[in-house]
Amino acid sequence: MFDLPEFPTISGLLDAYRTQQLDPVQVMLGITNRMESGDSRVWLSFIPKKHLMERATALLRALQTDPEAAFRRYPLLGVPFAVKDNIDVADLPTTAACPAMQLVPSDSARVVDQLLAAGAILVGKTNMDQFATGLVGTRSPMGTPANPFARHRIPGGSSSGSAVACASGLVAFALGTDTAGSGRVPAGMCNLVGLKPTPGLIGTDGVFPACKSLDCISVFAHTVADAWLVLQQMMVDPSHPWSRIYPLGPVSVPVRVGVLAEQDASMDDMAWEAYVASVSALEHAGLIDPVITDLTDFYQVADLLYDGPWLAERQLAFGAWMAGFPEAMDPAVASVMRTAGRYSAMDVFAAEYELADLADRCWHRFDDVDALLLPTAPLFPTLAEVAAEPLALNARLGRFTNFVNLLGMCALSMPGLFRQDGLPAGVTWIGLAGADQRLAELARQAEPVIHLRLGTGRSIPPRSRQALKPLPAFEPMVQVAVAGAHLSGFPLNKQLTQRCALYVSTRHTAPMYRLFKLTDTKPGLVRVPEGGSRISVEIWEMPVRLFGEFVMEIPAPLGIGKLHLDDGEQVCGFLCESAAVMCAEDITASGGWRAYNASLV
Repeated sequence: MFDLPEFPTISGLLDAYRTQQLDPVQVMLGITNRMESGDSRVWLSFIPKKHLMERATALLRALQTDPEAAFRRYPLLGVPFAVKDNIDVADLPTTAACPAMQLVPSDSARVVDQLLAAGAILVGKTNMDQFATGLVGTRSPMGTPANPFARHRIPGGSSSGSAVACASGLVAFALGTDTAGSGRVPAGMCNLVGLKPTPGLIGTDGVFPACKSLDCISVFAHTVADAWLVLQQMMVDPSHPWSRIYPLGPVSVPVRVGVLAEQDASMDDMAWEAYVASVSALEHAGLIDPVITDLTDFYQVADLLYDGPWLAERQLAFGAWMAGFPEAMDPAVASVMRTAGRYSAMDVFAAEYELADLADRCWHRFDDVDALLLPTAPLFPTLAEVAAEPLALNARLGRFTNFVNLLGMCALSMPGLFRQDGLPAGVTWIGLAGADQRLAELARQAEPVIHLRLGTGRSIPPRSRQALKPLPAFEPMVQVAVAGAHLSGFPLNKQLTQRCALYVSTRHTAPMYRLFKLTDTKPGLVRVPEGGSRISVEIWEMPVRLFGEFVMEIPAPLGIGKLHLDDGEQVCGFLCESAAVMCAEDITASGGWRAYNASLV
């Protein structure tokens, strides 16, 4: 008799397949048995069991024929997953939790096809807040999926069914969507990782929109490495019009992170205490350097989402269905949408101008920090409390999430230390556009410190010891060699990372350069006709579109020229005017700026 893990993870299942402890057919038998005996409010439609077993059998046959070839071809071989019911699956209804609107697409969303091509097994579509409008998980005519930690508490929305399915061990991962926090709040309330990528990193073809200009597809999983592996399979191809983001590379810790100065008025005491405990644990572990950050501008951006003309975009998406089937609408969703018609075209432009001004101020907060680290949700309401105040409590739940997509940022919610009442309390890493890998690496390193329970159990989740594999680049890139203050871990490195630069390698110049100390924080690299030496440099890669902006920040006597490496390659790199080093200290013998600084300690 096979033993299906209580909370299957992607890495755990793949390891079990490799060691022949499990096979895809056994896993699907176990999963379907759990689905049949579990909470029916999680699901809105299923893949027929016959089809599931046929797919599992075909994958098992590939695994038995040539295991190595099978794993190369199928990075998600035999991994069960679910998708939110606003994501198209061929021949299954898409309802967005409004049965009267039922559509049956002939094609699946691009992301579903990509995951199936990677060997994953789709088992069904999950319940949600109607039309993806809500953060509570209670706005579905098909009922509220039960929070696996406390049935009288909300599961979080709008991707409620996807989060509960993963947290309950029904699937190894699930897809949600996230416009205002719907891929993060449910993760925080179900002890999961909720990865919300930079808008545009994953294509939304085949997704019934809430706000098309803001919508993102999100991933629920038990570990950061699992969520990252799923993200890698869903990357859009170069022909997609939004394939423009190149994620940041690995990071050195501790990193400076923006944190709350005091308990926000939206937070309950237990949420605040859990947040403080997680931040303190990460600081004590040497992973973060907390920086008190003023979030006033971020909160003003958040207010625009539901108190501004973006509601009119929701009306554009599904207002016709509301008008045609008013009796099918959830009362809270209908109440939100009744205000959408009051906005004019002038209101749209006025809001865009206000957002542009606020966004500039928000982005400048990252001059001093690498990321924000905030509570995922400020409170954990009961079902009764939400029923009594459906709009007010929903608004409070978006306090730390609503602004992210309006600012074009990425975010990753992960399990933090639990509340005193035994409920989950997620924390969320938030970064500038393109910082997806930076956030994932930070969260992966934080897991052993604050993510101490897998699902609703008490076991410690498995850890990924290896750095996350970078995502592919889709836009033209330029390599830049840096030799001084722009090296990783040095003060000006942020000028690279804030422009989506990725660390490539550490190399050496050809033996035709000398290194001089210009100031205590800045060296100069000069090419000499003779007497040169090999100098250590780092190679970074950044989008061509951001290169000119980067060069504009370089002060004299430094500039960018062609740097010769010791293998004969030439790259763009920092060089110094020879006149500037006539009275400077020659530190060539150190071999590089990092080694020179280390020798001073």
